[in-house]
Amino acid sequence: MASVTVDEPVTSPLSFLTDNVISAVINDTYTNLSERRKLLGLSNPGKVEDISSEVQREVLLTNYMFSGLRCDLQKLFSLSPVFRMQHGFAMGSNVLPPWQLLAMYGNSKMLLQGTFSSDQSVSAMGNIRWTPKWVTKTQTQIDPRSPQTMLQIENEYNGDDFNASLKAINPSILEGGITGIMIGDYMQSITPSLSLGLEGVWQRQSLGQKPETALSYAARYRSTDWIASAQLHATGTLGASYWRRLSEKVEAGVDCQLQFAPGMGGAGMFGGIRKEGQTTVGVKYNFATSVYRAQIDSNGKVGCVLEKRVAPAITFNFAAEIDQWKNTHKLGLGVSLEGAPEELEQQMQRTEMQNEMPPPN
Repeated sequence: MASVTVDEPVTSPLSFLTDNVISAVINDTYTNLSERRKLLGLSNPGKVEDISSEVQREVLLTNYMFSGLRCDLQKLFSLSPVFRMQHGFAMGSNVLPPWQLLAMYGNSKMLLQGTFSSDQSVSAMGNIRWTPKWVTKTQTQIDPRSPQTMLQIENEYNGDDFNASLKAINPSILEGGITGIMIGDYMQSITPSLSLGLEGVWQRQSLGQKPETALSYAARYRSTDWIASAQLHATGTLGASYWRRLSEKVEAGVDCQLQFAPGMGGAGMFGGIRKEGQTTVGVKYNFATSVYRAQIDSNGKVGCVLEKRVAPAITFNFAAEIDQWKNTHKLGLGVSLEGAPEELEQQMQRTEMQNEMPPPN
């Protein structure tokens, strides 16, 4: 009579860490909480530093104002993956270099970008999407005018209803200990409209100095056509913003920064005492072939930026700013020329109709 052998399941030596009552209770509790959170219909709230992006990056002129003359020549070589090069020329600007070369390569998993300027400064950026929710971002800059090179490494996780990130700026262990700046933030959706977050900062310039820490609190409320956000920093600074869509083509925003408490002292990042406040009001108009932005702040500064596409590959930029109290002004005029083969332009139109994952940014 033939004997029947039964293979025993192979177990890991560390299986006792998961095959116990405590692990089962924790797993069941986490599963139940996840199911309840899904029933609430919560969405990803974004990062703490982006709670006022609709005002700071879309309406106000912070990222659009320039002075002098500038010309950008862009060439698109490929769309999937994206490969683009750009030559930038500037004259009469205190910020932009006279000449700058930029190259960018990206797909759904990776984004690489490098810049070389006529002042011999070099900057590079690389983002890698490990999973649909986990992205690693790196950035470095070498400037001969600066005695220190900048290096930044960030890991960001985008959950279904939360966002967590950890950023290190100029981290080093060469002195026998950890130095640099570490920033960690966490943003959680409480309701479909309300989200709350925390941001912690740890800094130590050298081992001979004591580390400095700070904690800030953030809140964001999103409605159907308006968004309100606020952030309280450990230095006593309170920032609040309000964005509203007035119509299909008009957006408006208000940003207020108040300093109502002294800083933490010292000569570090958190030092100094500032007792001041500033409020900025801006508006954005989206026309068929142009975008107009204008703003005014409580210090008497008025500015506007106009982007006008006169042809499919030609865009003109006009920027102006007047400071009433300081009796100063600046004016900027720019042109951007874009070039791409005809087959790429047709491919771009087809890609816009598809739902492809953009490069990690």
